[in-house]
Amino acid sequence: MMRVKNADKAQAWIIIAVSAVMDFLGILAIPVFLMVGCNLIDYITGLMASKRRQKQISSYKSIEGIIKKVCMWILVIIGAMVDVLIKYTTQTMGFNIQIPFIIATLVAVWIVVNEMISILENLVDIGIALPPFLMPIVKRIKKEVEELGESEEKEL
Repeated sequence: MMRVKNADKAQAWIIIAVSAVMDFLGILAIPVFLMVGCNLIDYITGLMASKRRQKQISSYKSIEGIIKKVCMWILVIIGAMVDVLIKYTTQTMGFNIQIPFIIATLVAVWIVVNEMISILENLVDIGIALPPFLMPIVKRIKKEVEELGESEEKEL
């Protein structure tokens, strides 16, 4: 009988947890994972860039940055609450429409794109040369997401 190593058990539990989260979030899973990853990368590159920007790193500013990142997650939760409210309302009215996390996904994608812009700006401040097409592409995606949100607003 093979003994399962602790690392294998931990890996199995991580896979189970990630799978459960992805199943619950559905179409929102990838944008949320990207958002959390971008939050971490932006925080780290912001700390690295602060030295080049001649800015002092303080615990107050660090905590303020973390609070902003948590508030971004709250925005996605509010988007999900709007999605649930829309679904509840349509079902109460007798329509059986299956609505995934559309608003929450749009919010998460908007946050991801803004974080990407911030990361790229941090990298420039650190002294990294960007491919000339990268920032315009990311800014174009941001504009498209904002326009999609505006068109949804007009339909309501």
